[in-house]
Parts: sequence; structure tokens; C-alpha cells
Amino acid sequence: MLTKIDLCSMALLKLGEQPIQSMSDDTAAAQLARTLFDPVIDALIAAHPWRFATQKLDLIPNSDGDFLIPSNVLRVIKSDGQISGNKIMAPSQKLSILAIVRTPVEDFPSYFISLAATKLAMEFCVPLSGDQTVFRMLVALYESELQSAKFIDSTTTPNSVLDDFSLINARF
Repeated sequence: MLTKIDLCSMALLKLGEQPIQSMSDDTAAAQLARTLFDPVIDALIAAHPWRFATQKLDLIPNSDGDFLIPSNVLRVIKSDGQISGNKIMAPSQKLSILAIVRTPVEDFPSYFISLAATKLAMEFCVPLSGDQTVFRMLVALYESELQSAKFIDSTTTPNSVLDDFSLINARF
């Protein structure tokens, strides 16, 4: 099972650095991993509607009649209400949203693992080595992996079954 330490170590190996054993190590690499891991991965997940991180959520109103966006939601993709801060205002008693949610590392698909490791390596590169040539190489690798990951993500999930489609039902 993949862990944060594994993913950070993969990133460090891409830089030619030694892997970390713990996020609490007293090394520059571990400090960077502690500081940058969550915001970098959250931003990477939120940047695209990855199928593995997209969920339909049913919300109920709070005492003010607004719907609170759950804390694990990184981005709301679709909502029938008006989003304001961490609330959605809608004139109903129930609201469904389509959202990109924070996903545990162990649930990352393989095509995303490599992309995430490269993104982390980019973020670690300048503070650890200061090598702009390696950084530019990582940017090119990241862009290539991003396109590949988006393609794989868009073609891996089977099409949804059409259970309630009037034209199909009319045939029978």
C-alpha cells in the first residue's frame, strides 16, 4: 500500500536524492515533504476532474438553510445552488453536488502516482538542488505525464448504464 513517505521518496529519487524514512526526519527533504505534500497534492487533484477523485454528494441544509460544503471537497464541479465561500445557497431541502474530493494516497491509480511524484519532484527541486536544468527537465516530464494521465483517466471508467432512458424503454 502506497504511503505519503513512498510518494515523497519517489519524488526525491527522481531528483537523484536519498529517499526519506519518515516525514519527521530532521533533513531538508523531510521538511519539504512535510510542508509541501498536502497543498501540492490537493492542488494537483483539484486541477482536473479526475474520475478517481470525483464524487456525487447529497447535502442537507444547516440551521441557516444553507448547505455547508464538506471539508474534504477540493472543488465543486456542479451544483444547482449559488456557491459563496464554504456554503451553497439553494431553495430546496436537499442538494446534490458533483465534487472533487481529497483522496487518500493509497487510493491513487498508478497513472496518477507517477504524475504526483513528478509534481513533487518539481516542487522539491529548486529548494534542494537549485538546479534549473533539472527543474526544466522535470517540467517537461510533468507536462507529458499530465497529458498521458488525463487520457488514461478519461478512458478507464466504463460508460454508465442507461437504466432510465425513454427511447430505450419505448422499444420494449
